[in-house]
Amino acid sequence: MTAIKTAAFLAAGLALGITVAPGLAAEFEIRMLNKGEKGVMVFEPDFVRAQPGDTIKFVSVDPGHNAETIKGMLPEGAAAFRSKVSKDFSVTLTEEGVYGVKCTPHYGMGMIALIAVGEPVNGEAAARVKHPGKAKKHFATLFEALPEKLAAK
Repeated sequence: MTAIKTAAFLAAGLALGITVAPGLAAEFEIRMLNKGEKGVMVFEPDFVRAQPGDTIKFVSVDPGHNAETIKGMLPEGAAAFRSKVSKDFSVTLTEEGVYGVKCTPHYGMGMIALIAVGEPVNGEAAARVKHPGKAKKHFATLFEALPEKLAAK
């Protein structure tokens, strides 16, 4: 009789875990700023480590900014996105890989962010994408630190 109760308890726990799992998704906030810790025209933070199913919320702290994915910096199967200027925007990322994000008006000024979702399966291809102005140096710095950032799960 005890083995039956134990099996029933384990089955109930497993069922509970399956129904609770979707609720474990996290939400990360990235602020769009005219001035931040790393300078002017920045996303803060400029790197986010997320898991599939997590939501990224871009918050328009200062007017004149948006968030848009960069061609060539999306995992296979991921949908591109582009928010409206000066509006908060949320996106749930479901595909594993690296997502490059720019503020369209301030891309050349280096207003970019890198989001790693799960394993960076497209990391090498994303690192080869060409960028204008300060965005080139900023991405180089983020990709250089990517292995350490991923190790700090």
